[in-house]
Amino acid sequence: MELYKIEENLKNPDFQYRLKAVSALKDYESDVAVPLLTSKLRDREFLVRSFVAMGLGKQQTAESFAALMQMMKFDDNPNVRAEASNSLSLFGRVAASHLVLTFYKDEHWLVRRSILGALADLQCYEELFDVCLEALKGEDVTVKEAAVDAFGMLSGTTQHVLALSQLLLLTEHESERIRIHVASALKQFNEPPAKEALKQLRQDTNHRVVAAALEELLEELLEE
Repeated sequence: MELYKIEENLKNPDFQYRLKAVSALKDYESDVAVPLLTSKLRDREFLVRSFVAMGLGKQQTAESFAALMQMMKFDDNPNVRAEASNSLSLFGRVAASHLVLTFYKDEHWLVRRSILGALADLQCYEELFDVCLEALKGEDVTVKEAAVDAFGMLSGTTQHVLALSQLLLLTEHESERIRIHVASALKQFNEPPAKEALKQLRQDTNHRVVAAALEELLEELLEE
């Protein structure tokens, strides 16, 4: 799309034209794209702002980083904040501390799950373990489940021992949904305590927990 057309569409009252214009900026260099993207940081349509966040993530400049920080911290829509956190992670490990701080301050499940995934992709293991602990203190079960899954991802990393310790503590969690995820995560660990915990979960009162724990045993039998 020609630049004059993009500028024209960004002012169109129909948000679909603005979406197309924002998307078209991917074909332009940062010195052109970033100022136009940042001009729509407060667009009235959250979907447009989400597209802006995606666009800024592809533009590796100090200005786009700052704009994404602003969106992640202050936008009133969790979809936009989550998209901004994803885009911020594209800048690499420099974004990790900012993502952790946002995780502590923003309790919306969508934002928190985005940050958990971003830190895992960045292989920021200490930061990931940190936010997993914080996630377990929250109210949202889906975020807790994602944190338990992340403990499993930490097997073989610098946080291996700490992650396993947390999983062992969760084997008797009151939520069967959490115990199901614990059973799956424990499969990533070969230590005797992990094996013993799985054996315990095979005796769980909930059949879905038992099924999740048995998956590990079935896999071992198939490998023999």
